[in-house]
Amino acid sequence: MWRIWMLFDPRRSLVALFTFLFVLAIVIHFILLSTDRFNWIEGPSKKPMAAASVAMPAPVALNQVQ
Repeated sequence: MWRIWMLFDPRRSLVALFTFLFVLAIVIHFILLSTDRFNWIEGPSKKPMAAASVAMPAPVALNQVQ
């Protein structure tokens, strides 16, 4: 393992690794913020659904006693 660190400078390697991980975390958070389900800042949008606006008829009982 020590031979790997003889090839690469540890400070530059760790700075590059942490920079990459930070950029990856920012990209993942922005992707999640762009979705409707995982947007924790604005919350879900209040778009009316087409199926929710259709009125459903009341169910009819099959064995009504008269």
